[in-house]
Amino acid sequence: MELGLMVVQGIGRRSSMVIKIKKVYIARRSRYQEIIVADVEDFGRCLVLDGYIQSAEVDEFMYHESLVHPAMILHPHPSRVLIVGGGEGATLREVLKYRTVEKVIMVDIDEDVVNISREYLQSFHQNSFNDPRASIVIADGFKYISEVNEVFDVIILDLTDPYSSDIASALYTEHFYKMVYRRLSDDGIMVTQAGSSFFYRDVYNRVVQAVKNVYPYYLEYQTWIPSFGCACNFILGSKKYNPKEYLKRSYIDKILQERGITTKFINGARLEAMINLGIY
Repeated sequence: MELGLMVVQGIGRRSSMVIKIKKVYIARRSRYQEIIVADVEDFGRCLVLDGYIQSAEVDEFMYHESLVHPAMILHPHPSRVLIVGGGEGATLREVLKYRTVEKVIMVDIDEDVVNISREYLQSFHQNSFNDPRASIVIADGFKYISEVNEVFDVIILDLTDPYSSDIASALYTEHFYKMVYRRLSDDGIMVTQAGSSFFYRDVYNRVVQAVKNVYPYYLEYQTWIPSFGCACNFILGSKKYNPKEYLKRSYIDKILQERGITTKFINGARLEAMINLGIY
């Protein structure tokens, strides 16, 4: 790949973002997608899949903390966690901050992404792949959820956007959320990233409705991710605990402190603001 300008598609149907590449470490097409790890202007080292920035060195913590911590805070004792996706290992890193976690399984369909991340994205995963509590499974997330017999307290869906590929779209349906529901404990919680409600409102609304149709309680929230060029939406589904009652500023800060969780981005004030911001 030539150095210079790279157009990152996917901000919107008629919008794109142009960034300058400084150095390419690897560019490879796996069985499922094009994988690039490169240093780019403004955002540092990035993992780019099929032209979408998945993680950027300067702001990945904003995305991963926002995805992981609301669900983990809401559950009173998350000990068994399942991650679907998250090949660069940063979601795994955040989950493993919790001393209550006894076992976390990370399932990713693309072994090349995991192996490339191990080698080139150490600052992202921080050796979380080697934690004795972690198991890495290379498998299709849909198939894994449909066949696994284990039950989890929290299931985190760290997927590509619902409008980015046919593989991803199947993991944003009511049918899939029902399968996830059956794999949760009686007080289990699931959370998914859901792309951009601003640029893809029709798709986003379908995903929200699918979650609402399955879970007694749900929560929508969002935050701006600079390297994405847009706000990223998240949707949480809960069997027992109403997130709108629990996830208040004082409670969030209390749980983070009690559990000894250190974050760069998420705290009570910020998460409460993300929840109250509304969806646009």
